[in-house]
Amino acid sequence: MAKKKEAPPLFIELSEQFKPSNDIIQTPLHIQGQFAFLFFLKSVVDGDRLQQTVIRPFFELSSEENYASYIQSLPNKLDVPDKDKLIMMLSAGFVLVAIEDNIFSLDIRLVKNNEVQQTLMEPTIHGPQLALSEDIEVTINIIRQRYHKSSLNVIDFIPADETNRAVVLLYDNDRADPDMVKKVKKRLDELHAPLFQSAGDLQRLLNKGIFTLLPSTLITERPDRIVYNLHGGKVIIVIDGSPNVIITPVIFFDFMSSMEDNYHVFGVTGFTILLRYIGLLTCIILPSLYVAMTSYNPDILRIELALTVAGSRIGVPYPSFIEVIFMLFFMELLTEASMRLPKAVSATATTVGGLILGTAATEAALTSTIMIIIISAVAISTFVIPINEMSFAMRVIRLFLLIYTSLFGLVGLLVGFIGIIMVFANKESYGVPYLRIPWMNKNEELRMDNK
Repeated sequence: MAKKKEAPPLFIELSEQFKPSNDIIQTPLHIQGQFAFLFFLKSVVDGDRLQQTVIRPFFELSSEENYASYIQSLPNKLDVPDKDKLIMMLSAGFVLVAIEDNIFSLDIRLVKNNEVQQTLMEPTIHGPQLALSEDIEVTINIIRQRYHKSSLNVIDFIPADETNRAVVLLYDNDRADPDMVKKVKKRLDELHAPLFQSAGDLQRLLNKGIFTLLPSTLITERPDRIVYNLHGGKVIIVIDGSPNVIITPVIFFDFMSSMEDNYHVFGVTGFTILLRYIGLLTCIILPSLYVAMTSYNPDILRIELALTVAGSRIGVPYPSFIEVIFMLFFMELLTEASMRLPKAVSATATTVGGLILGTAATEAALTSTIMIIIISAVAISTFVIPINEMSFAMRVIRLFLLIYTSLFGLVGLLVGFIGIIMVFANKESYGVPYLRIPWMNKNEELRMDNK
């Protein structure tokens, strides 16, 4: 009896490991010569579930053997791992139960962030309006509720960062390329980040190269996009504590597609996709084209248009490329301000700021009226790109194209644009060419279905 009253050596060792934390609970359960010991952190454990699932049955069952059998049969029971992983599990909300010489671990986590979020980054009219959750179990539940296939694999992965944040890989075993899955796992194993807290952090680490502009993974919050990509044979990376997931591998056309495209007839979808690519070209080329036509090659315009452009620049004291850089700089400031300001004032502040800036700049002859039109068109075109990662990349790429055009005119614009296409053509995402045509994947899916 005396030995049973003593806490297990493992509990004593763990207690020393967690000191001097004040939320450690190491308590015995005792009734009529029966003993059990609990070890947990009260700040991360659901007290009500602990009372109903663990403590109350101990006093209701007639013997330690019956109580051990009861604990053994619980669905949230897991095997006790090695010490390092056990410390991580206790920090996440697991409870250790010691009965005689047996120790069990139970998942009784207290989760406060399990609410399903509204779609914010990728809103649609006809698609689902609810996104994912910050709790990894809820996110996996949402995905499984939409993808009812036994071939869906859920693989746990613990990265080597200091927080031991849980990461889960999801993929369809019948559709995903095994070599591609190995590359994703290898890339995750090679990460040596001291800390990451969200899908955005992990995406930055997964992108190869410090100066890489083009993302090789895609962040999404939409369950329907996740299901479409699972069906397409891609890997989904879910991070605990993040309301977004990472999709890999991806191609350029994935960043230009919206889930709204799947909910309209072919004519409407084709028209919106065409608008999207026209907006992309406008966003990249229009500022550089203005510099090329006003400073280097005005002869490619009609005489009436060339005279109109030249007349609008009367009184502007510096070359056109300085004018464009000046206006692009303030447009980027307004865009950044709209993202950082509170929602109640962001729209008003940026709209009023843009109107005042444009009017004052033209009246002070610091820029031409045509330049205001071009900058407005570029600002609108930038936000046509559905995925933010590609939109940010295009905002930086157009600056490089502007530098080429400022140095070499229209020839520099053409050479710079060809260089951008070459960069896209040489890039890969985990073995998949970046400029792969989307319908090639659909043909492969049809061949798999026929098999």
